[in-house]
Amino acid sequence: RPHLEYGVQLWNPSPEHGNWSLILSLESVQRRFTRLIDGMGQLPYSERLGYLQLTTLAERRYRGDLIETFKALRGINGLKHIFNFSKNRHNLISNLKIKGNIPKSIQKLHRGFITERVREIWNKLPIDVRDSSTVDEFKCKLESFKKDCI
Repeated sequence: RPHLEYGVQLWNPSPEHGNWSLILSLESVQRRFTRLIDGMGQLPYSERLGYLQLTTLAERRYRGDLIETFKALRGINGLKHIFNFSKNRHNLISNLKIKGNIPKSIQKLHRGFITERVREIWNKLPIDVRDSSTVDEFKCKLESFKKDCI
């Protein structure tokens, strides 16, 4: 699994760029592997993931993006300057709106950047999750929020 996720925040495949086949191929590796575990082969994929306490790779990528965003906004990884805040300092806003008249080809490419991928999801998180003081606290609150929503 670490091989499937290495550097995923950088190369994260986006379905809007026509990468469905790549996304499905990556997921199929995990799908196949979970079938090999004794007693799991006949279960549906979602049940196998539940028993093994795993998530889909897409969910892992979103979680990783949110954790990296939290680190950046707290200045832990030195990338705080790549995100733009709203006036209330709670929501992230699009870099595309700030920079004005950008060609459509650049806008399409820019949507795949972490600053754009994570914006909508980040802004939907409760303030108490976003205002966590440590990475571990953020992870715990994020998991609790996810369980409450499901």
